[in-house]
Amino acid sequence: MRLLHTSDWHLGQSFMNHSREREHTALIDWLLEQVQVQQVDAVLIAGDIFDTGTPPSYARALYYRLIAELHRLNVALLLLGGNHDSVSVLGESLPLLQHLQTTVIASTGSAAQHLVTLPQRASGQAGCIVCALPFIRPRDVLHSQAGQSAQDKQRSLQAAIQDTYAQVYAAAQARQAAHLQAHGVRLPIVATGHLTTVGACSNESVREIYVGALEAFPTTAFPPADYIALGHIHKPQKVGGLEHIRYSGSPIALGFDEARQTKEVLLVELGADGLSSVTPLPTPVCQALVSASGNLASLPATLRALAAQGTAEHPAWLEVTVQDDDYLPDLAPRIEAMVQDLPLEVLRVKRQRGTATPGLWAEDAASLHELSPREVFARRLAQETLPAELEAALRARYDSLLATLHAGGAA
Repeated sequence: MRLLHTSDWHLGQSFMNHSREREHTALIDWLLEQVQVQQVDAVLIAGDIFDTGTPPSYARALYYRLIAELHRLNVALLLLGGNHDSVSVLGESLPLLQHLQTTVIASTGSAAQHLVTLPQRASGQAGCIVCALPFIRPRDVLHSQAGQSAQDKQRSLQAAIQDTYAQVYAAAQARQAAHLQAHGVRLPIVATGHLTTVGACSNESVREIYVGALEAFPTTAFPPADYIALGHIHKPQKVGGLEHIRYSGSPIALGFDEARQTKEVLLVELGADGLSSVTPLPTPVCQALVSASGNLASLPATLRALAAQGTAEHPAWLEVTVQDDDYLPDLAPRIEAMVQDLPLEVLRVKRQRGTATPGLWAEDAASLHELSPREVFARRLAQETLPAELEAALRARYDSLLATLHAGGAA
């Protein structure tokens, strides 16, 4: 049985007001080619198919194109909901998708609802059993209790998720035993998840958008499946050095911090004895993301070197961090002038601040609920170098808006 394990596509992502449609279209073309070349039986996407709960129309079109093309190739598709996905959006047209060899598990239900048997492409016979678990929302497995501390809530949630896995795995073992008795063949068991595990290496592009999600799930709490296909962390990696517990990572770079990662999907081979091999398949880079840092004197040479990664048709997207000269108020136009004749498009200019000027959300900063709206705005202004009269005008405008909101609330 050959599975293609991938996750975190984030179809419909707007990256600093730039669409990723061209990249995702190229990714689908490449993936369909790999399905043929590698003789893949089924594709598994472990969550975050879409970037938001209201994906744009072109993202939905790409989604349905993937489904239709895999069906044409007689390849099964298993889609798991992630923390960015809308349960209702993924729940659309489920009966139709089942006729297209596509199974969608958008939310947590009974153990039986999470058992999926994926077929082999050539014979149509069962190839593996999947404990298909999506992103698990606390409300689906846990009843809140008054007076619980944050640590108690985390322990309760971990125990509830572990119990959910145990129930689904027990059901998978029963199906495995029944198939062995009927056909004399042991089917391997695969488990899925969309969560953070202990020891996983994350990055700034990963974010939790549901309050109360588990901080980290220990690897020892997973059931002893032959392979565990994970999503949510964008960096491809083994978990705890274990060959059979893997994040595939996102197939394209979703932030500048991911630009230097080798993006990939995983070709997973399974047999009656369990996991045979896991082979990373590097994905092609369709849009270059590059970062530069330095002062205004050193940046021109750095930018000229980076320009080799862009083309006139598709300039490389650029993030610049200015050092030493970060006090200057006109950094953006200065950087734009430097790249004027280069195949580079400036998406973000950052100022390098010393340790004496913490960021808006430094690790030791107060949490949001401890700050007033004016304090939040003041911290944001502190990140800018503004003329005194402009800063005063912005504060006055903000205070005016707050006063209007408060007056409306009182009415």
